[in-house]
Amino acid sequence: MTMIDIAPDTLEAIKQKQRATWDSADYAAVATRIVPMAELLIDAADIEAGSTVLDIATGSGNAALAAARAGGVVTGIDYAPGLLERARARAAAEDLDMTLIEADAEALPFDDASFDAVVSAVGVMFTPDQSRAASELLRVVRPGGTIALANWTPTGFVGGMLRTVGRHVPPPAGIPSPLRWGTEEALGELLGDGVSELLVRKQTFVFRFRSAEDFVAFFRAKYGPVHKAFAALDEDGQARLAADLHDLAASANRSSGSAVAMPSEYLEVIATRSTD
Repeated sequence: MTMIDIAPDTLEAIKQKQRATWDSADYAAVATRIVPMAELLIDAADIEAGSTVLDIATGSGNAALAAARAGGVVTGIDYAPGLLERARARAAAEDLDMTLIEADAEALPFDDASFDAVVSAVGVMFTPDQSRAASELLRVVRPGGTIALANWTPTGFVGGMLRTVGRHVPPPAGIPSPLRWGTEEALGELLGDGVSELLVRKQTFVFRFRSAEDFVAFFRAKYGPVHKAFAALDEDGQARLAADLHDLAASANRSSGSAVAMPSEYLEVIATRSTD
């Protein structure tokens, strides 16, 4: 595993900043667009009715809700309280019973082997201490249980967007890229001997907007990392970032009309917890 050499108080400060970032805009609006990713992930994981399921970094609840619809006994955790409130509202609207807890993915408040399945849809990949998050993920799933992840890849559209933002507002030094979770090699390192089977499949989600300008405006207003990046820049810097994001959308666009459609690659990961 890749280890990070950062003082605990510095790491905690980074996590507090991340928490504020995810609560700063309206990630639930972004999550609404990618609901199909969570639905496909839960189906691929073959979640059985009555099984206990933990959704790590649930956000506004996409994967947790999908697992509950499949009949799972679901717990979702996230460290962003605003997003958990959105998840609670969605669960109530759909009359789905689940437990939602404010908690840190790197310090899960559960006993060993507490769950039949642990899932995360573009969530756990954003933890700063990736090795610790992976260890916690493995710890709380029972031997023979299922681990199901959806992670953006470095070569996909979202990977390009995160790199574009990082060129304008560099991420904290010493923190590995969340896009590591979107590579089969890093998944092997992170999960290691903790899994007896690791199935990885490339999938594609298509972001659709009326124009490249609409895409930039939406992510600037709704997606915490982009929202915070714009807020950290002066007027000229904001214009340059907007132009680069516009160009990224235009270059990825597969539509021939005025609307844009940007395929974004992600890894669908289904693993089995080792019984050793």
